[in-house]
Amino acid sequence: MQDNAQLAPVAHDGEAPRLNRRQAAKVRTRQKVLDAARGLFAERGYEAATIRDIAKAAGMSTGAVFANFQDKAELFEAVLSQDLGAMLTDFQNGAGKDGGVRERLASALTAGYHRALDILPLMQAVIARSWFQPEADDQRQRQLIRPLVEVLVAVLQDGIRAGEVKQDVDTPLLGRMIWDVYISNYRYAAYDGWGIEEMTPHVRKQIDLILSSQLARQ
Repeated sequence: MQDNAQLAPVAHDGEAPRLNRRQAAKVRTRQKVLDAARGLFAERGYEAATIRDIAKAAGMSTGAVFANFQDKAELFEAVLSQDLGAMLTDFQNGAGKDGGVRERLASALTAGYHRALDILPLMQAVIARSWFQPEADDQRQRQLIRPLVEVLVAVLQDGIRAGEVKQDVDTPLLGRMIWDVYISNYRYAAYDGWGIEEMTPHVRKQIDLILSSQLARQ
């Protein structure tokens, strides 16, 4: 005999599982908290955005926030996961444009800047926390960033196959170097007021310098 326990949603023919009303409400609540947190992290940075302020912005109690997230660090990581997922799409679209290795790398990084400069305090918080966070948090953040670096590595590997980049290039190392340059440029936006007009030519010059000794033909 079937008991009164709530049955889990079942997917048919590859469809996503249907959510019952309680599950759907929980998803909406969680997303409402994430949206409020993203806005405050982007406006104030990590430290200045409190759980109480996030709850107020979401129109709910702090208890409702803690029912969905263990603490502010977990909430920040969830926001970061969503935003890096969107940035990954930007990177992929930029890297997929026609052109050689230099052009495709520059297009990918510029696409990332277009999105991230609108949420600069959030990006600053990501960079700052990468220096001062528990090792487990750091490892999870690296896992979130890895797909973006892999986009850059894939462009370099395409360049090797096309004969544009030297065969013996350490593409994982070079991809990580390009990512590090990409991240370092955010300080110009934060402290020197650079916008996309300044960031784009600057990162193109950096890519040219990084690749200057790695191209098979000049």
